[in-house]
Amino acid sequence: MTTDQIKALNTKLDSALEAMLPEMEGIYKDIHSHPELSMQEKRTAQIAADYLRKYNWEVTIGIGGTGVVGVLKNGAGSTVMLRADMDGLPITEDTGLPYASTVRAKDADGREVGVSHTCGHDFHVTWLMGAARLLAEHKDQWSGTVLAVFQPGEEVGRGAKSMMDDGMIKRFPKPDIILGQHVMVGIAGHVGHRSGAILSGGDSLQIKLFGRGSHGSQPQNSIDPVIMAAATTMRLQTIVSREIDPDKSAVVTVGSLQAGTKENVIPDDATLKINIRTFDEDVREKVISAVKRVCSAECQASNAPKDPEFSTINYYPLTQNDAEATAKIAEAFDAQFGERSIETPRRSASEDFSVFGREWKVPYVFWFVGGTDKDVFLEAKKNKAINTIPSNHSPKFAPVLHPTLKTGFVTMITAAAVWLNAR
Repeated sequence: MTTDQIKALNTKLDSALEAMLPEMEGIYKDIHSHPELSMQEKRTAQIAADYLRKYNWEVTIGIGGTGVVGVLKNGAGSTVMLRADMDGLPITEDTGLPYASTVRAKDADGREVGVSHTCGHDFHVTWLMGAARLLAEHKDQWSGTVLAVFQPGEEVGRGAKSMMDDGMIKRFPKPDIILGQHVMVGIAGHVGHRSGAILSGGDSLQIKLFGRGSHGSQPQNSIDPVIMAAATTMRLQTIVSREIDPDKSAVVTVGSLQAGTKENVIPDDATLKINIRTFDEDVREKVISAVKRVCSAECQASNAPKDPEFSTINYYPLTQNDAEATAKIAEAFDAQFGERSIETPRRSASEDFSVFGREWKVPYVFWFVGGTDKDVFLEAKKNKAINTIPSNHSPKFAPVLHPTLKTGFVTMITAAAVWLNAR
């Protein structure tokens, strides 16, 4: 559709969308209150599947674990894939909301953890459900084919790949475009788009360092892996500051250092968990190589009995929006939202959304929807304190319901309509 046709479509749908909002708010609060850990999203998947069936979508469940795919065919035209991720995080919510999660569950290691939707996937699921209803109830306004994909396991970097490995390419129509969105810190009602790299690639590594244990009173008999791990942690901080071009970008974070169980026992080993974010494949390779070099060298300097062991926890490819497709969406967003449509800076967060486009070999576009109260955001900006606003993965992350809820429906319909034929 042209931008004028898309604006006309949204105008026609506005009253229907307004009438839907109370129901969708209830669905959002229910999903928010009942989060599920990655690859365990059975309840959420069932809600999504039942809702699609209610509006006559062809629904397939259990893809890649708990994934759901709905197909709505409506005559000739392009095939558009819309994606939402479903999983919560192992974080105890601290928002104070009346519908806050009190869920506790066992993680993959069998530990009991609090679970919450502190990344916004509850919004993503609700947005896609609402968009699916609008498309189904107004088939007289468009033609083409739409895939609604509810994905598990984004937070562990496994969900998109597990769905593709479960035969999505053979089982469903090939999309002409793949679209996704994420609620982020930003003024509610605003939408941020960007051509090219919008989210970093992410690598998480586990590194086991080997020493020799001893009594705490006899350190001379040990090769202390705690000292080894501490020295390694400090040295790793120099990779970005001393080995990466200042015009490039990289992040190296040691998020976990685990060693020993008692104050008077020097343990046999220590484990580091490291997170790396990059926007360039050459930089990525250089950082990973440097991490391995530093860890190995520190072990050698400590006279460790064996080399460190490296294993991959997860990997997120770079999210790099197709330039031509992004330009079309940006034009449609600008026409629909005016000054509330902005070009966003890239973020160092990571997503597995691009796996669908990479494996299907079709263009994809990902964008951000602001979820912060406007007055709160502008006050924080005035005080140069935007980083104090609770962001994704904070136990206090709580996007405002309105206008965030409605904006996500409009962005999804607006972007999809760029490839759908007007009727």
